[in-house]
Amino acid sequence: MMNQSLPYCGPAPLPQDLWRSWNLDPLLLLALAGFGALLLARTAPDRRLAAGAGWAAVAIAFASPLCALTVALFSARAAHHVLILTLAAPALAHALPLLPRLPAGLSLAAVTAAMVAWHLPQVYAAAWGSDLVYWALQLAMLLPAWAFWSAVLRPGADGQEALQRAVLIGGFAAVMGFVGAILTFSPRLLYIQHVEGAAAWGLDPLADQQLAGLVMWVPGFLPVAVIGFAMLHLGWRRSFAA
Repeated sequence: MMNQSLPYCGPAPLPQDLWRSWNLDPLLLLALAGFGALLLARTAPDRRLAAGAGWAAVAIAFASPLCALTVALFSARAAHHVLILTLAAPALAHALPLLPRLPAGLSLAAVTAAMVAWHLPQVYAAAWGSDLVYWALQLAMLLPAWAFWSAVLRPGADGQEALQRAVLIGGFAAVMGFVGAILTFSPRLLYIQHVEGAAAWGLDPLADQQLAGLVMWVPGFLPVAVIGFAMLHLGWRRSFAA
C-alpha cells in the first residue's frame, strides 16, 4: 500500500505528469486480475462483452491516471463516481447479476446512503487519510449499485413491473442530480483537500467543485436516462401487448 500520509491514489499529479501517474499498487493489480478471472469463469459467453466493459471501467477507475487525478481535482472524483455508478455497475449487472432478487428499492437506498456519505466533508476527509475508509466507501457504493442494476435489469418483467423499474431508475438519477445540485450551487468550498491540486490545474477550487456537480448532472445522467427510457419503452410496449 501507499504511504498513509497520502490519499490512496498518491500525490496530485501536475498536468504534464498525468499520463505517467498509473496506479501500480500490486494488491490492486492482483485484485483486478482475480476479478477478471472470476468474471471470465462465471459469465455466459454471450455476456462476456458486458463483463469486459465492466471490468475495464473498474480498472480505469482505480488503476489508470484517473485515480491520481481524483487527488488533484474534485471534478475528477465526480467523474470517477459516475464511471462506477453508471457504467461499471450496469455492465457488471448485465454480465453477472449480483443478488438480482434483492428489492431494488433496498439497494437504491444503500447506494443513496453511500453517495451522501462520500460527499459529507468529514467523511471525505476520513477517506482521504485512510486506505481502509477509502476502500470501504468504494465498495459501499459499487456493490449496492451492482445489486440495484441487477434487480432493475433482471429479465422477465411484465409491463407493470418494467414501468416500476423505470421509476426506480428515475429515482437513481434524482439522487445523482440532488448531489450534483448541492455541489453546483454551494456558495462555499466543501473540500479543502483539492485547493492546491485545482490551482495546479488552473482552476479555482470552488469552480472545480461546481464542475463536479455538472459532471454528476450531465455525463452522469445520460447513461441512466438511456437505460431508464429503454425500460419505460419496454413497460409501455408490454402493457399494450397485454
